[in-house]
Amino acid sequence: MGLVNSSTSLARNIVSQIIEAGITDVVLSPGSRNAPLSIAFYQAEVRGLITLHVRIDERSAAFFALGIAKASNRPVVIVCTSGTAVANYYPAVLEAHHSQIPLLVLTADRPERLRLTGANQTTLQANFFSDAVAYAADISEHEFDFSHALTSLSLGPVHLNIQFDEPLLPDDESDWLSGVSKRALSQNLAETSAQFTTSSTRGVAVVGHDRGGFATHDVVNFLREIGWPVISEDPLFYSESIAHASLFLTSERNRKELRPETVVVIGRTTLSRSINALIKSADQEVVIDSRIESLDTKRTADQLFSAIPTLLNTAEVDTQWMELWQKKSALSRSLLSTLPDWCEENIGRALSAVLPARTPLFISSSRPIRDIEGFAAPRADIETFANRGLAGIDGNISTALGIASQRSNSVAIIGDLSFLHDMGALVATAGVNLRLVVINNDGGGIFSTLPQNSVEGFEKIFGTPHGQDPAAIAQAMGIESRTVATMEDFVRELSAPIKGLSVLVAKVPTRAENAKILVDFYKAIEGL
Repeated sequence: MGLVNSSTSLARNIVSQIIEAGITDVVLSPGSRNAPLSIAFYQAEVRGLITLHVRIDERSAAFFALGIAKASNRPVVIVCTSGTAVANYYPAVLEAHHSQIPLLVLTADRPERLRLTGANQTTLQANFFSDAVAYAADISEHEFDFSHALTSLSLGPVHLNIQFDEPLLPDDESDWLSGVSKRALSQNLAETSAQFTTSSTRGVAVVGHDRGGFATHDVVNFLREIGWPVISEDPLFYSESIAHASLFLTSERNRKELRPETVVVIGRTTLSRSINALIKSADQEVVIDSRIESLDTKRTADQLFSAIPTLLNTAEVDTQWMELWQKKSALSRSLLSTLPDWCEENIGRALSAVLPARTPLFISSSRPIRDIEGFAAPRADIETFANRGLAGIDGNISTALGIASQRSNSVAIIGDLSFLHDMGALVATAGVNLRLVVINNDGGGIFSTLPQNSVEGFEKIFGTPHGQDPAAIAQAMGIESRTVATMEDFVRELSAPIKGLSVLVAKVPTRAENAKILVDFYKAIEGL
């Protein structure tokens, strides 16, 4: 028997190096040109060397892999065929880039000689993702060295465009996996000797939703050591954060009264204009974010740290300062009783309170994440996830499913447009236990709370009513679903055991009614 063909040899070489690097999860979309990789990864799964997930839609597949990477804190491989399949990866690659999530993107391609010749399903795939990846290579030689790509994964997604010539199927029966074994994935832990000294007695710490990519316990230790009031975009990770800060800071009078001498920002703040206004009002701004060296290189502040610094000689906190923040929080909490029992704000609040400890929760962009930020009571025992790199509503179901694949059970809360945008992800849901909560207000609810709400043609170009029933759509796809329209029913259904995939639709008041609820609430805040 002759030597193995070049495409099979190249695929086996890459798969062997991926296994030996300690990567364990691969998300594959079917195709012809990627057949050498598909077969090699399947053979590796049969030997127990990797876990292979198959998703027919490349966009969904990439977001599913993003969810796995978020939940496992490990690199994940995505594999597709040539042509438009590659372009469907782009949204998730961009999200991974801006969040520095390690996706290893393997795109199959035809040989270079066929480019620009009119050959079928051939486009310029090399360097397709441009600056959205930390490293890219156009590979034709079967002796490709994977080490540089692996190192670059610490900075975000990596793209390997792999040229496969025919024949695409193996022509031998060799035991090519003999001697290939899993190895522990090496983790490059960032260390710092940087030191932060402050004499401020009236400081504030603000924590973005993904905590700048730092481990939760490291952030919590820093917050407790500095001892300042803490504003957290994610109130479910730190029980000592100031509740409802994004609400009472909408008042300019409150912002002036609470203007800090120094503000320390951990990560990015992407949710509330009120919090960003407070940050900019401070005498001094300090940013701590792991991305400033490689991604957000033009970010500005009085001091910048790419790792959590050691605190030195911090001044004793002004007790009256902390009491003032706590007073504003308590006054805001007292206003929550004025909200209608069944409204989006109380749904986010109830969900955050009812979830059992250590429940993984994926929170969609737009209104759900803002409702939880503003109205939920702080706690410290919920594992939260969100796509805040670019804060899109695409791929949210897929991301939540990827997270759920790595946990015994989990919950996700998304809007109706997010549901419709990614409902194709519901095609492949075996093996996950996920309760998908869908807030249905028949359109883009967040726009009713923005200045666009008064423009001519608002409903057509912003509100976008769809008239669809998410529960019926889910049922048509064989997924258990229920619709609720009262808080009592919502809490009961939310508290039920999670088994398999289920959809819980919360049919809420109209978008206009919800916008009025918020306007009235903010007016009441002004009077505090």
